[in-house]
Amino acid sequence: MNTRRHLLQLALLAGPSTLLGTLPARSALAQPASVVQVQSLNSSTALVSGAGCNVLVKKAANGELLVVDGGQRAQAKELRRSIERSLDSKSFATLINTHWHPEQSGLNEELGNRRTRIFAHENTRQWLSTDVKRLWQNDTISALPEAARPNDSFYHYGDFTHGNDKVEYGYLRQAHTDGDMYVFLPTDNILHTGGVIAGDSWPFLDWWTGGFIGGVVDAIEILLTIANDGTVIIPATGPAITRAQLVEMHGMYAEIFQRVRTMFMQANTAEQTVAAKPAAEWEARYGSADEFINLAHWSLIPHLTPDA
Repeated sequence: MNTRRHLLQLALLAGPSTLLGTLPARSALAQPASVVQVQSLNSSTALVSGAGCNVLVKKAANGELLVVDGGQRAQAKELRRSIERSLDSKSFATLINTHWHPEQSGLNEELGNRRTRIFAHENTRQWLSTDVKRLWQNDTISALPEAARPNDSFYHYGDFTHGNDKVEYGYLRQAHTDGDMYVFLPTDNILHTGGVIAGDSWPFLDWWTGGFIGGVVDAIEILLTIANDGTVIIPATGPAITRAQLVEMHGMYAEIFQRVRTMFMQANTAEQTVAAKPAAEWEARYGSADEFINLAHWSLIPHLTPDA
């Protein structure tokens, strides 16, 4: 039997404390509530923060609303009302889930019975249709009710029209999850990256549902082909960033990927990789990288371990 495969099977049998060492239990369902804030980006678009993620809202000339990501369930009603007041509309035409996490899908139940189109990658639709229990967590994230699940999905990339404006979207394969997507509003020159990057912290690399550190690097490369020097780039959380900042992020994640990959191929354990501090020079800006590096290490198993 392949040695790495055997070690992984032993770790799985031993339980999550052995598999992930000191990685803290992390549950999107238990995150504290905060105050929802609305920032106008231009006359027809707004950035809404404080509900679990960055929510982008676009109002068409006919009053119909496009919403990119839906915050967490605990603040769904507050989020909806804030959008309605700030954009002066109650007509939610399309809700986009950039991936399946509860921080991004809180509005699904709120809008699912309003004939709102809920749009996502097909993998996201499937994750939202099943119970998810990550190996290192005690709680289960329940499937959404049928009416709250995406009712329109895609596989690769494309565009659609919202009012008089084009909305472009595409798949970011196996990065933050295996169902990530970007949304680009070319008229407004605004790019929402989904959960792939965070502007104020390390992103949550959900390898249990297809996330991969190498995929994060690839995803940023795709985003860089879309953005220009004037693009407003909206990450999952934190302030908007520029293309120049995204270039810096790409260099950072590419370097971290190579360091973690090298240690993985040397048969380091996750604990050894974390202890080596492969992201040390960026921790002053983004905080401790221990959880991110631990998850990054484990995300390599399906990609670099034969027969894993």
